[in-house]
Amino acid sequence: MKNIKNLSKVLVSCAALLLLAACRKEQAQSASQAGTPIERTDPLASWNDTKVKKDIIAYIKDVTDSKSPNFIPVQDRIAVFDNDGTLWSEQPFYFQLFFALDQVKALAPQHPEWKNKQPFKAVLENNMGDLMKQGKNGLLQIVGVSHSGMTTEEFNSNVRKWIDSARHPVKKKLYKELIYQPMLELVKYLQDREFKVFIVSGGGIDFMRAWTEEAYGIPSYQVVGSTLQARYDYNNGKPSIVKLPGLDFNDDREGKPVAIEKYIGKKPVFAAGNSDGDLQMLQWTASNKYKNFELYVHHTDSVREWAYDRKSPVGNLDKGLDEGKVKNWSFADMKTDWKVIYPEK
Repeated sequence: MKNIKNLSKVLVSCAALLLLAACRKEQAQSASQAGTPIERTDPLASWNDTKVKKDIIAYIKDVTDSKSPNFIPVQDRIAVFDNDGTLWSEQPFYFQLFFALDQVKALAPQHPEWKNKQPFKAVLENNMGDLMKQGKNGLLQIVGVSHSGMTTEEFNSNVRKWIDSARHPVKKKLYKELIYQPMLELVKYLQDREFKVFIVSGGGIDFMRAWTEEAYGIPSYQVVGSTLQARYDYNNGKPSIVKLPGLDFNDDREGKPVAIEKYIGKKPVFAAGNSDGDLQMLQWTASNKYKNFELYVHHTDSVREWAYDRKSPVGNLDKGLDEGKVKNWSFADMKTDWKVIYPEK
């Protein structure tokens, strides 16, 4: 009899716990339906609890709360992120340039004349000083031979092989490992709150599309970037798109708002960048009638990453630094705002 009574008590306790759990689940569902989702964990765990983190969370909660006067309908929740220096590192040169140089080296056996012909001679000799002396025309030649004369499928395969194997000359890590953990969390937080997140970058659109979904969880069709010319080839019943060497569109500076209007069709409410090349994109976002948020990633950590801004030839942040402070935009200071830089294995 005593055992039966004890068993009854256990069953009653279990029933009470199940009822409590059901009530909490119902409360959570009610709160979500009311437009106030419950935060069970820290969505920005790799950020220190500084002002910028608090401002980001407060903004996202506010504009996704259906009871708030600042509520933004789901269809208008557009967020845009630069790539180089915003989602992954960009020093000492943009990573796409390293890809182009490696492709030239891979093609060199087919072009013995390159040993004595600039800018290829400088590439094969690893002489970055001489390469920079070739100027814009020299770099365009490098891009031309490494990014064109092939189908988009062939190019995508080349990028995939490189991103899975090539290592950064300073950090000695795969390039795809040099992505920013705090920004990954921010992208995910926005996506969880039903923002549609786009990459809008000066980098090559085909180069980024090969790996952005794996790295950031941003699908290829939500990537906007600079484009080369291309042509359609029916190829005896096997259609393909062939990449050509001519520049079609440069998605940088004033080009970014133009590309957003052309390819996205809606003005963003959230924008993140790190350089003067992103200034016009942030200005465009700041002009939205909805409550908006502008974020600059400020490279201040010379130990864990790099420290640079106004005088850097790569990722120069000068006018944007001044204008952002005047307009009270947010700055994510790598040294003070981020607990970690890169994802920890």
